[in-house]
Amino acid sequence: MSYRNAIDLLTIAAHAASARGISLEEISEILERDYRTSQRVIAALRERFPELDHFRDEESGKTRWRLPNKAIAPLLVPTAEELAALTLAEEMLTNGAGADQVQALRSLHAKILALIPSERSRKIEADEEALLVALGHATRPGPRPVGRETIDLAISTALKGTSRLRIRYRGWKDAVSRERTVAPHGLLLGARRYLVAVDLEKVGGGIQHFRVDAIEEAVVLPESFVRKSGFDLDTHAERCFGSYQQEDGIHDVAWRFAANAASRAEGFLFHPSQIVEHEPGGSLLVRFRASGLLEMCWHLYMWGDAVEVISPPELISMVNAYRRSDFASMP
Repeated sequence: MSYRNAIDLLTIAAHAASARGISLEEISEILERDYRTSQRVIAALRERFPELDHFRDEESGKTRWRLPNKAIAPLLVPTAEELAALTLAEEMLTNGAGADQVQALRSLHAKILALIPSERSRKIEADEEALLVALGHATRPGPRPVGRETIDLAISTALKGTSRLRIRYRGWKDAVSRERTVAPHGLLLGARRYLVAVDLEKVGGGIQHFRVDAIEEAVVLPESFVRKSGFDLDTHAERCFGSYQQEDGIHDVAWRFAANAASRAEGFLFHPSQIVEHEPGGSLLVRFRASGLLEMCWHLYMWGDAVEVISPPELISMVNAYRRSDFASMP
């Protein structure tokens, strides 16, 4: 069996060990092969794993194949590289996410370690430690808001239980904080974290963003709420340039990066909807639709005069006076 075929077979074996098993159509989709190849994969799987069983799916009426977990358990031991990546992710999340997410990841790490057969665990842990020493500690340099565990936990609890949340919040224009009762719909993560919620005491009940670092107190209330009909966090997030969202409407945005900045700009996904055009002379035109002109300004400043705003006119007037040529580097 070739190296490539062995990898494909192990990939399908892992899917077959799930509770749902796997169908021929799914094998074709996963491996990007034709139906006949899927049949050959099942034959090879049966040859190497006699425990392979098949059953008829009641919903689709199609045949599915399933392997007992114990048949491939020895093949699913994580590698030192995977465990090192998990440890690095824990450290990175400590600098950005809420305390409950960090704790959940640490708990997952401990469970994975506990499931590794003892005869292999010592070597894997030693290899993981060596990798971490070689890679150095993961960190996120630069300024960042300081999180508070009690507030992070309250937000997480309210999101999971669809519970109302009473917060004491001080917006940047507020002289003093005030109490609000909100219906949490999600979190936006970025340079700052924003709670996406409906202010239940505000007429109209629209979606708002609340800076998590500006929440002074948060209490989960016993009352639940009904999520706003049709709301989807991913779709909502795509309206924004970043995590901060102004009520300035959605704009058709176009930026032209100079030829000397084009290769750098190609390495960025500025927005999920972006369209990139290579222009004569080497410049790069990036187009997308989003709101949040102020956060666009914050980002564009880093590029100095290597980027020109083509549209919208409001953004042109906001940035043109602040473009400069003396930055030693670009993002």
